[in-house]
Amino acid sequence: MQKIKVLLVDDEHLALELLENFLKEVPELELAGATQSPLEAQGILNHMTIDLLFLDVQMPTLSGVSLLKNLKNPPVTIFTTAYSNYAITAYDLNVVDYLLKPFEFERFLQAVDKAKTQLSSYASPAANPIHTEETPTFLSVKADTKIVKIFFHDILFIQGLKEYVKIVCDKENIVTFARLKNLEATLPTNQFLRVHKSYLINTAKVTSISGNLLTIGKHRIPISRGKKEMVVKRIF
Repeated sequence: MQKIKVLLVDDEHLALELLENFLKEVPELELAGATQSPLEAQGILNHMTIDLLFLDVQMPTLSGVSLLKNLKNPPVTIFTTAYSNYAITAYDLNVVDYLLKPFEFERFLQAVDKAKTQLSSYASPAANPIHTEETPTFLSVKADTKIVKIFFHDILFIQGLKEYVKIVCDKENIVTFARLKNLEATLPTNQFLRVHKSYLINTAKVTSISGNLLTIGKHRIPISRGKKEMVVKRIF
């Protein structure tokens, strides 16, 4: 059975954690990403195939409503919110369900069943344009007051810094509010590899390995214990 790829977007950490726990109980669902940043979510949605989106409505910087309106080919979407006055908006945006916080697992399942029904109606190749998008070649991230376009081939490596990541490129370094695991989900697996809990590398940029250190330009990147054999096979 093909998994349903799910993205979770909520600016509250506890709300994300609850959704992740609920999602683990449903075998058909596969977590593709979870983020507290609507701008990061927009980047993921523009450059990765997502089947089902759980989306908080009221968030800083960009509301869930605005985020959904900005998408050319939005996935099947379920709103999650503590406010009941967005029901009409949800209807206008073809949102499949509307979960009022706090909600129980049973109510979560009802929403998932509605989403599955809608996804099944997209079974024919011509019915849903979501899976026909071109292969992405860049990331879009927020840095300071700008949204920056970063091409994959320019990235040397990405370092996780708790709630932030540093994207080290050929000519510049960019720091943005994001989780390393969520960026990992948006990058092509044939080009990028997680070699350490804090490092995601562009395999094409590696020039050598010495002990448990990779050389990328002037940088030395550590390899986690137990990953070295896999890294050597993959890169060399």
